[in-house]
Formats: sequence, structure tokens, C-alpha cells
Amino acid sequence: MPIVAVVVAALAIGFEQLVQWKYGPMGIIAFVALTVGIKARSTMIGGIGAVILVMLFAQSG
Repeated sequence: MPIVAVVVAALAIGFEQLVQWKYGPMGIIAFVALTVGIKARSTMIGGIGAVILVMLFAQSG
């Protein structure tokens, strides 16, 4: 079980670094808002983070 937690944490950190590298500070803010919203079960905060991420993804594509 601890190995699975380490792998998941490594993947999350890797994804966070990718978002920061590609989308800058706004990407990190959106990713953090989405993560906090999911963990806190707050649909408003999670939705704001998701919308910002989608807007960043659409802008670069």
C-alpha cells in the first residue's frame, strides 16, 4: 500500500510541474483550486479551478 501512495504522489507532483511549466502561475492556481475543491468537497472552488484549466487548455490548443 505505501508504494501505491508514493507512485500516486509522484504522478501528482509530475502533473503539477507539467502544468506549471506549460501554463505558468495561472495554471498552478487553477490546479490548486481544483485540488482544494475536490478535497474539501466544495463544488464552487473545484468548478472555478476546472473552468480556468479548461480555458487555459483551449487557449493553447
